[in-house]
Formats: sequence, structure tokens, C-alpha cells
Amino acid sequence: MSTARHEPIPELICELCRQFYALGWVSGTGGGISIRGAEGIYMAPSGVQKERLRPEDIWLLDGAHDDVKVLCAPADPTLKISECRPLFANAFRLRGAGAVLHSHSLWAVLASRLFAERGEFVCQGLEMQKGLRGMGCFDAVRVPIIANTARESELTASMAAAMVAYPAVDAVLVAGHGVYVWGSGWAQAKTQAECYDYLFRAVVEANRLGVRLT
Repeated sequence: MSTARHEPIPELICELCRQFYALGWVSGTGGGISIRGAEGIYMAPSGVQKERLRPEDIWLLDGAHDDVKVLCAPADPTLKISECRPLFANAFRLRGAGAVLHSHSLWAVLASRLFAERGEFVCQGLEMQKGLRGMGCFDAVRVPIIANTARESELTASMAAAMVAYPAVDAVLVAGHGVYVWGSGWAQAKTQAECYDYLFRAVVEANRLGVRLT
């Protein structure tokens, strides 16, 4: 196994995880992020406090294989590959994503509950929609909602089905759990995640206030 490592991406993952922690997206060891680099797929480990990650904690996996091939393991042998790995792989494989992130945002969770019976989150007429790929502020934004499972890896098939059914959407909500968001690179993934979170919050708060946004 090679010990070579391209440092900027692991450092970037640590920086982004600190930002996501401040937003309440990765509290209590939840959430995660993966970024594709020239060397392979970089991924934050599972079950750790994301705001305390160090570059040497990041996994490097072979992006050319569906099975797990470790190119460089973390310095700490107790760290595990993210439970989100097959879900991140969905976005890399089906969408050619350059980065994927998983948020446990409260607004995503509440939005998934609010729209559970419809099976999709819907909003329209909000300026922040323009931060989403191919969307204008007057378009209808629709994000599929899939049922949660006991293990995140068990979401792989239902997430893939939702992605196929919603080819223009770069996010999938998991009921009572959170959201997966991806983009062509880390900047687009981060931008879209922030915009989706804004929209989830706007609609949840509007519902509480009795204001109709859909």
C-alpha cells in the first residue's frame, strides 16, 4: 500500500467539516464528505467528531473500482471507512460528481418530515433556487425523499433509484435522517448544499408561520 498522499484535499476536507459543524450539519459524529482527486477518492472517516479531523485521518480510496481498494489509510488504525461510502459512490458513478457531502441538518430532517406523504420536497419562487444547477427562482424545485434504514449502506439502492428518477436534481433527502448533496467539484457541492439548506429552512419556517411557498 502506498503512503503517498496529496495533502491539499485532506486539509480541505478538514476545513469544510469544521464549517459544517458550525452550521449544525455534522453534530455528534454525523454527516460526512468525500472529494474526488487525481489520486483517487478522499473520504472523511466514520463515527468521529468531524470538527476535530486532521489531514492524516482522511482515507484515500481507488476511484476506479466499485469494491473498496484502499490506497492510503489513516494514521490512526482505529478509524473506519465512512458508512456513507456506497452512497457517495452513487453520485460518483451515476452523476460523475467531483464531491459529495452528507448533512444531518435539522432543516433537512424537518423538511423530509413535512413532505413525507408527498415523497418529495417542493418549493418555488425563492431567490436561493438560483444557486442550484439549472434552476431559476421561478422554477419548481423538487427533491426526492427516500425512507431511512438502520444502516446507511442499506440506502444505496433506494438512493440510486431516486437519482435515476430525478436526473436534474443534485440532492436526495433521507426521511428523519438528513440529505446527500453533490456537485461537479467541492465548491459546487458546498454551494448547492447551502442553498438547499436555506430552502429547507425557508419552507419549514413558512409552514410554521402559515405562509404558503409551494
